[in-house]
Amino acid sequence: MQVYVNVENRQWKKYKIDFEKIANAAVSAVYKDSEVSITLVDDKQIHKLNKQYRGMDKPTNVLSFELRDKVLLGDIFISLDTVKREAKEAGISVEEHTAHMIVHGMLHLQGYDHIKDKEAKIMESKEIQILKKLGYKNPYADEVCACDMSCGSCKLVNKLQSIKIRENSFWWYFIASILGVITSFGFAPFNLWMLSLFGIGEMYYLITKQNTKVSFAKAYLLSFPFGAFYGIAMFWWVLNSIYVIPELAAQFAIWTLPALIGIGLLCGIILSLPFAIIRYVSRKPSQRAILFACLWTLVLWGREWFLTGFPWNPISNITMNIPMVANSMSLWGALGLSFVIIGLISSSVELLRKKQKSNLFVFGLFIGLFLIGCVAGYKNMMVSDNMHSAPLIRIVQPAQSAVYKVPTSKTEAQNIAKQKIRDLFIWATNDKEENPDLIVFPETAYPYTMVDNSFPLSRVLNTNVIMGTNSYSDGNLYNSMVFADKTGVVKHLYSKSHLVPFGEYRPFGDIVPTPGQLTAGNGKELITIKTGRGDFVFAPAICYEIIFSDSLIPRGTTPNAIINITNDTWFGLTPGVFQHLDMVRRYAIESGVPIVRSNYSGISAFVGADGNIISMMPVGETGSLDGFVWGAHNTPYRTGGRDLWMAFILMFSIIASISISLFQKKD
Repeated sequence: MQVYVNVENRQWKKYKIDFEKIANAAVSAVYKDSEVSITLVDDKQIHKLNKQYRGMDKPTNVLSFELRDKVLLGDIFISLDTVKREAKEAGISVEEHTAHMIVHGMLHLQGYDHIKDKEAKIMESKEIQILKKLGYKNPYADEVCACDMSCGSCKLVNKLQSIKIRENSFWWYFIASILGVITSFGFAPFNLWMLSLFGIGEMYYLITKQNTKVSFAKAYLLSFPFGAFYGIAMFWWVLNSIYVIPELAAQFAIWTLPALIGIGLLCGIILSLPFAIIRYVSRKPSQRAILFACLWTLVLWGREWFLTGFPWNPISNITMNIPMVANSMSLWGALGLSFVIIGLISSSVELLRKKQKSNLFVFGLFIGLFLIGCVAGYKNMMVSDNMHSAPLIRIVQPAQSAVYKVPTSKTEAQNIAKQKIRDLFIWATNDKEENPDLIVFPETAYPYTMVDNSFPLSRVLNTNVIMGTNSYSDGNLYNSMVFADKTGVVKHLYSKSHLVPFGEYRPFGDIVPTPGQLTAGNGKELITIKTGRGDFVFAPAICYEIIFSDSLIPRGTTPNAIINITNDTWFGLTPGVFQHLDMVRRYAIESGVPIVRSNYSGISAFVGADGNIISMMPVGETGSLDGFVWGAHNTPYRTGGRDLWMAFILMFSIIASISISLFQKKD
């Protein structure tokens, strides 16, 4: 076959490529007497051709124009700019990648295509076979490392590479969905943290495997199943609340499927974003690893305030049963630990894929951050163990069903309320010899709405009482925490400021029915209780307010404890109950402040300033629990605050990326 080479970009001349040999290796016997033209151009020229003939407004690596003639086979255009960029990203020579483009173009001229999966497999197989004869490796298999293939890491990655999953195929979307589900098993109550690392790592590997350019919409579509099913697997339990009370179930059950779809859509949009961006934006592998970790952390940060915020299950929470690692959140919070974990995952994948100095450098950076965090975590554990005299606190856990008989008259309603008060008194005093300095009842425990400063129960109990209740003032209804002293006088009333969307307020008006329409409180504050063992200062938190960083403790202060009252009855024995406790533990570590948690149905607990569960009552157990808390201190994370640490992470990512660019010149 006669090959005519037209050099329109002179930079091609410095590369020694035998175009005629490569093209003839790719031609079948049918076309051995034909002619082909290969034109060597740059991105500007091929961009123009791509737009004119294919309607795609961007440059590409190779274009083929077949003439369907046995003599004049066709024309091939190859762009040096794109070939150089892709070769650098793949860690191969320009000559090797050009050979692949010639073979690819030649097969197109002979009728091969890769639009459909079956056709693509045939074409790729031919390319691999031809390039192997020319002495080149398989272009569709990443180079794992420079060592022999006997090492464990090489065997693992080679095994993964042997599984062919084509982008945009059914199996791609199926595997991405399964990986999303797998990732959710790292959180409580399963605590299979290795599955989370595998799920994220394998999805990162898949999404970065191809070097071909795609639109951002396509990149998002490829990533979407992971985020959607990751979100559904993590948050399906919120819908359990619909079925707790029969009257609510009758009204809201019809919203179960739409709500589940809504969770999937919203999580797909939010949680898939880091994968979509790194698939769309072309970056060196080592820089890509840092970008991915930074993007993941940005998404976590954004979840703190979107729709009033829902920062549930940051990836850092998979370490809650590894105390020294989890306590690194005292240094840089859930944001920083998540950045380190994701950075270790992505940099490990890049290093296993290709052992080059820049990838090793980035992996080393994240290992260094990990070790620094562990040292800080160990220090936080030591400081948190500093015991001192503290008031005796009693937690009451009613653990009664959320389903009560609906009263048919005012008298019946009053009788039910009186019975509840009697029950609370019994649970708070039964089999207890010592009178505590403070009794903490959970959220929604008090059956009356507070409208004045009278609280007889604390007078009867003859001690300080904290109780969850509703309060009414100036035409507004609040979800509140009341603090009353032993004289039966309300000393302080704190109202919840972070309300639950669709549960306690209507984000979109009356479009989606909502059980209640409450008014938000004023936010963080401290309350002081005078006890026989001195003043006890605490920060109040109702329900899921505890999951928001920087949300409870006024800057520049360190209370003795945080008191968190909540009611997880709505969620039964679903994962949400156990994950809520881990969010409490996370807040204790970040703030350096122990937490007293009273949960209506469990899990109630005393949590140390290092996130350690000192004592607890399991789900469904009725009674009370006495305990102390100690070790309150300030942490670097609380000193800086969430937003400042996010700024540090961004700055670190930028500096590290610039350093890599300089470093790779020597790589």
